[in-house]
Amino acid sequence: MDKLIKESAHLLGIRLSENQVDAFRVYEKELLEWNEKFNLTAIRELEQIRTKHFLDSLTCVLAWGDKKPSNLIDIGTGAGFPGIPLKILYPAMRLTLVESVGKKVLFCQHIIEKLKLEHVVVLKARAEELGHDPKHRERYDWAVARAVANLPILVEYLLPLAKIGGGIIAQKGESGPAEAHKAEKAIHVLGGRIRQLIPVMLNGVAEERYLVVADKVAGTPRLYPRNVGTPSKKPLS
Repeated sequence: MDKLIKESAHLLGIRLSENQVDAFRVYEKELLEWNEKFNLTAIRELEQIRTKHFLDSLTCVLAWGDKKPSNLIDIGTGAGFPGIPLKILYPAMRLTLVESVGKKVLFCQHIIEKLKLEHVVVLKARAEELGHDPKHRERYDWAVARAVANLPILVEYLLPLAKIGGGIIAQKGESGPAEAHKAEKAIHVLGGRIRQLIPVMLNGVAEERYLVVADKVAGTPRLYPRNVGTPSKKPLS
């Protein structure tokens, strides 16, 4: 855990409190135990969980700096990444986690109760449906996702959920720059504009990583998102 504390401070300028470190300890313990039964994540070693899940999730702060989000939606959260680590960091933030796989939804609900996290909602749902729900459409400061889909598909999930003046973060690997270039037209159609690509270097991780950050500058046309499954079959181009 010392490495997570040190790297959070060095890479992100974050000082984790004792309570936050304790929360991450509980999180990793529960994740390892559940993983033996339910195969929630392919990452099973403690140090890799701390770097590739916890620290990687926290790198989202590079996109918003001192302007902490008051509410955030995490699409395809899996075992809670990046949403729950960000909630541990910002206890006052309202968080909505969206996941379509039942066992992962159950784990997220379990860890939220275990950590006594408040103002967190877990939805077993699809982003295409939420994007047309008035309770969620254009309601969030930030819509984020990690390793969910190629960017031309992913932006159709995320941008309808971000409010005008808010934004989206897609956590990407080495294909980030190429995907961003390919998704520019789709982002424009959906009311967004690419702000920046932020390279992320995690100590001990060889692969290149990027945060693709786009601002929501205009309302998303009512047509979008299209029906469940359509964005993945026919990405906007």
